[in-house]
Amino acid sequence: MTTGAHAAPVVFLTGASTGIGEALARHYAAQGATLGLVARRAALLDKVTASLPGRHLQYAADVRDTDALRAAAEDFIARVGVPDVVIGNAGVSVGTLTGEQEDLPAFEAVFDINVLGLIRTFAPFVKPMQARGSGTLVGVASVAGIRGLPGAGAYSASKAAAISYLESLRVELRGSGVRVKTLCPGYIDTPMTEKNPYPMPFMLEAADAAERFARFIDGPRSYAVIPWQMGIVAKLMRLLPNPVYDALAAKSGRKPRGTL
Repeated sequence: MTTGAHAAPVVFLTGASTGIGEALARHYAAQGATLGLVARRAALLDKVTASLPGRHLQYAADVRDTDALRAAAEDFIARVGVPDVVIGNAGVSVGTLTGEQEDLPAFEAVFDINVLGLIRTFAPFVKPMQARGSGTLVGVASVAGIRGLPGAGAYSASKAAAISYLESLRVELRGSGVRVKTLCPGYIDTPMTEKNPYPMPFMLEAADAAERFARFIDGPRSYAVIPWQMGIVAKLMRLLPNPVYDALAAKSGRKPRGTL
């Protein structure tokens, strides 16, 4: 990987204790990277960090906590330097229904984590990366952000917002040397998807997904749906007229409602 001046990359990663984040941490650690790992569940984060080769910094912090994220970023920069790659991966998913008043806190939490958490993750690194003239900011969105899914209004809308935010940021930083990448995973075998009561085509194992994600992050493209088969599905979904899409989507399974 050749994202910076280091022989091996320096990577700052949120949502590192499980799922995609854990898989990415394991992939980069195996490549000799120095990692800054952020997750809100300290015990799980301890286990992941202890199992990785190399020496890494870890921060038990919630991406809803602006001060905690800023402090983690400042500490990481002071001790390791400005990272080559920052991956805003922390995210949550839960079924929601707008007509159910008790679901409003879940809507708020999903947006706070999936959208504002991404902004809070990047904010401390933008100016240091600009000053250096290099760096990569990676936002983990989802194919669910391409069209709204029934029973997943909070998740779909939050990921659509993430996609648009990342596009805005990419254009803002054009010419600065700082790259912005939008990663839209399809179905990945993680704790987030294990409770989905519906078929999940083209599902990837987390370790396989992490390798593909890392190739995208190191490559020239600014946007990718992974796996590529879901990219084709996503393109078709965009082209469907509303009446056709509505009829098909109404028959799809729905994620169970819950709290966060």
